[in-house]
Amino acid sequence: MNYSILKYYDKKTKWKLKREINRKNKKIVDVPSPFLKWAGGKRQLLSQIDSFLPKDIEAYVEPFLGGGALFFYLLPENAVLIDNNPVLINAYRVIKESVDELIELLKLHKNEEEYYYTIRNVDRTKEFKEWSDVEKASRTIYLNRCCYNGLYRVNSKGQFNVPFGKYKNPNFCHEKNLRAVHEVLQNVEIIHDSFKKCVDYANENTFFYIDPPYIPLSKTANFTSYTQENFTEENQIELKEVIDTLTSRGSKVMLSNSCHKSIMVLYEDYIINVVRAKRVINSKASKRGEIKEVLILNYKK
Repeated sequence: MNYSILKYYDKKTKWKLKREINRKNKKIVDVPSPFLKWAGGKRQLLSQIDSFLPKDIEAYVEPFLGGGALFFYLLPENAVLIDNNPVLINAYRVIKESVDELIELLKLHKNEEEYYYTIRNVDRTKEFKEWSDVEKASRTIYLNRCCYNGLYRVNSKGQFNVPFGKYKNPNFCHEKNLRAVHEVLQNVEIIHDSFKKCVDYANENTFFYIDPPYIPLSKTANFTSYTQENFTEENQIELKEVIDTLTSRGSKVMLSNSCHKSIMVLYEDYIINVVRAKRVINSKASKRGEIKEVLILNYKK
């Protein structure tokens, strides 16, 4: 089977067939796909993750949404997407509800350094509070595509502080993909909340993919500033307690994290699989090589 046959099906059937083709060929296709670059994104790990996924997924919950690479790979029909980053969740909701208006605003942006810093620094002004959700989502996507290394980072005041990326032709208005994302989000519940919210959806029919900010492998590798509140070691322990609860309710859980001794000890009663990932965010290209990560399961394949 190839993608040429998909034109004969309605959109819902098309996404379902596309998902099955993706799973069979262990790949992610152009659209729909993540519309944001995101630190720790799993796009380049999908082929490894696939071999550990449950055979059947009736319902899907992801409490650390980020770029949503696994969601776009699976295209589950019944999904709940959660994140505590209000900027990120606003972008997803706007694409779901107001994609036409968003696209028109994205077309107005310019790949110019002075303009970039003007848009970046708007969140330091009183004017920013008056911006609509669509305007804010447009800013988020533009900055993400034009900033250095596609990095999302904020300071202690929650202000975006990544410098201009100086790319020749960044695609900050990928209209085809945005419309495809809009379609697949129509029956998806999108929630701004803590990861603990996912417990509300725990049952034996639900698969949870959990991809938190990682325990850093070294002091210089520490990067947890997706929001102004860092993800601490105490949060990692709280997350383990949540996973214990999900397990007690019969849910299947897959957790991604760094291959760190503390993680190995914390999850010693679970099934730990080591995979290799390519580090892509570092100021020095020489330090973007392969590293070990873990996929932790509460079920046997």
